[in-house]
This record gives sequence, C-alpha cells and structure tokens, in this order.
Amino acid sequence: MSPRAFLYAPPDHEAERASNSYLMSLVVIMVGLPLPIVNVIDSGIFYLANRKSGHFVRWHCTQTLLAQVFTLPFNAAGVYWTIGILFGRASFTNNYAAYLLTVILFNLVEFVATMFSAIQTRKGRHVSWWFFGAVTDALVRG
Repeated sequence: MSPRAFLYAPPDHEAERASNSYLMSLVVIMVGLPLPIVNVIDSGIFYLANRKSGHFVRWHCTQTLLAQVFTLPFNAAGVYWTIGILFGRASFTNNYAAYLLTVILFNLVEFVATMFSAIQTRKGRHVSWWFFGAVTDALVRG
C-alpha cells in the first residue's frame, strides 16, 4: 500500500468521492458487523453509483469493492463457525481460535489500510493496495 500520483491531479469533488468509497465500508462495519455481506452490498452500490465517474473515482471504488469481495468468504466462515459454537453445533477448538484470530488480524489490517486510503485519496493522492491494486489496474482502464 503506497500513495503514488496519477498522471493528473483529481478535482476536489473526485478526491472526495474516491475517499468516500473507503469511508462507506468503515461506516457499514459499525452497522452490519455480524453480517459480512452488508459491506459487499454497500461497496457494490457505491461502485454502481460511481461507475461513470472519472478514472480516479472508478479506480478507488473498484479497489474497495474487490477488497470487500475478497474478505467476504473469510468473514462469513468466521461468523458461521461462531454461530455454530453458540448454538451447540460445534465446539470451541484451537483451530477455531486460530482462525478467528487470523480473521480479526486481517480485518484490523484492512481497517487501518482503509483509513489510510481514505485520508490519502481525500488529499488527491493515489493509493494502490498490494494485490488489489494490480487487479484493479487490470480491470479499470482510463
């Protein structure tokens, strides 16, 4: 994850919308924490609303959506496994504890990266996440 410059400086309204793509996923975490699909739906709606925007906005909306789609199966499995333990269908094991710790750590890293990206894109700086940035470059053409 590193800030780098696009070939142009995005106008203030584009920088704000690009930043909002990251902020939307943070706000939804507070509302839909137990339901990981809510973040994907929110990011998808924001992407669809901005898919005809400038390249800077589309690029960051796509990166946010890809990150949410990628984390969905891991978070969903953690929620499903936790519900299974709470309702007695599964038991608390070392495997569960390790998986839950890994998912929490991954989500914490994503949370910090999202905050950093929101701040940087609001300043008009381009932030490309490791892996997601390369995939986003392949999907979004200027």
